[in-house]
Amino acid sequence: MSPVRAEARKLASLAIPVAATQLSTMLLGVVDTVMVGRVSVDAIAAASLANVWIFGTLMFANGIVFGIDPMVAQAHGAGDGHRAALALQRGVVLSLLLSVPTLGLWTFTENFLLWTGQEPGLARDAHRYIMAQSPSVPAFLVYSALRQYLQGREIMRSALWVILIANVFNVLFNWMLIFGNLGAPALGLVGAGIATALTRWVALLGLVLWVRGFGLTEGAWVPWSPAAVDSAGLREVLAIGIPVALQVSFETWAFSGAALLAGLLGATPLAAHTVALNMAALAFMLPLGVSQGVVTRVGNLIGAGRPRQAQRAAWVGLGMGATVMAGSALIFVLLRDTLPRLYTSDPGVIALCASILPIAAAFQIFDGVQVVACGVLRGMGRTRPAVVFNLISYWLLGLPLGGWLALRTDMGLAGIWWGLCFGLAVVATLLVLFIRARGPATLASTARLPGSPEAAAP
Repeated sequence: MSPVRAEARKLASLAIPVAATQLSTMLLGVVDTVMVGRVSVDAIAAASLANVWIFGTLMFANGIVFGIDPMVAQAHGAGDGHRAALALQRGVVLSLLLSVPTLGLWTFTENFLLWTGQEPGLARDAHRYIMAQSPSVPAFLVYSALRQYLQGREIMRSALWVILIANVFNVLFNWMLIFGNLGAPALGLVGAGIATALTRWVALLGLVLWVRGFGLTEGAWVPWSPAAVDSAGLREVLAIGIPVALQVSFETWAFSGAALLAGLLGATPLAAHTVALNMAALAFMLPLGVSQGVVTRVGNLIGAGRPRQAQRAAWVGLGMGATVMAGSALIFVLLRDTLPRLYTSDPGVIALCASILPIAAAFQIFDGVQVVACGVLRGMGRTRPAVVFNLISYWLLGLPLGGWLALRTDMGLAGIWWGLCFGLAVVATLLVLFIRARGPATLASTARLPGSPEAAAP
């Protein structure tokens, strides 16, 4: 078997369970959107606006937690279970600390949405929806830290089984609390928020029990000690995680900014935008799984002192990301009139959504390439370039172009999506060029664990 084929098989064995996990996680949001969509167009619009603030804040905190990725993956490749365990513990500590400012920001949801020019009624409903979810912030972040620790150690399937179980609970909680079944009050949009909070706690509890029950920390665990809160150790995570958080935030806020622009066009364009974005996000889970597989594989190989093989893994991963998104693009084009009907029965929303799905198809390959490329950089522990590339591509180019096309021409919602497409094309190109010039093969042929003197080199 050729080295490339062997690498593709290895990456697939890592990526497929993670992609399935990501799809199952995304399915939580799909179920919420579908069930809230049965309440009213205003309900789905309010949920969309709430998600702008939820993901704009929560994903920044989650990005910092992702700072443990290269630490765990490279420690695992080097056979250093002690360091992998400390990375997890520090990730949990940071998760709890980051929950506090995140919750504080959530209390300003209504004020933020009003400041951006959204309708007062939608802003008020969005605030109620987001506050119903607020008790689950620590659960979400700690779950993320534990999942990343497992994935960095090539334990990919545990989170999948847990999130599949959580999906069952999510459907049940939504059915009870949105529509008032099994004696529960019919709370509508607020009920969906409570259901999300409960589901996140179920997922965390389930993953903790799974890890303990199957002894998945064996060989990579140390008792809790002051080392878990050591300031130098936490700074190591922050040094990698803050650039990841900024990169994720620039991308998340670009799409959130697009949602705010769509909100200025009215409730129907916003609802159509939400449905199309939900489908694009669902497709995105596939290359996101490949990306996490690449983080693990590249990090493991660098930790084992095999940078040239890590470079090959990077190129194979980029090809896989582009390939899976080409399939998504084809589905979006062929089923553009059918897919929106899964979310809503409103004819205006269906027609408008169908008109922008071909544009979403146009940027699928770029989206797949850029997320895998970011995974390569995370596996290397070299996370800062992605921050600069995302800032330029989305905020200096893509979003301003989309806003101008939407608000200053007659393109409307389609203009926003063409702007996003352009931004994704630019960031994907810049990342690929960087990996070609300064990818894993340029590292020294020794393990470069984050925090080591070698890792401090630019």
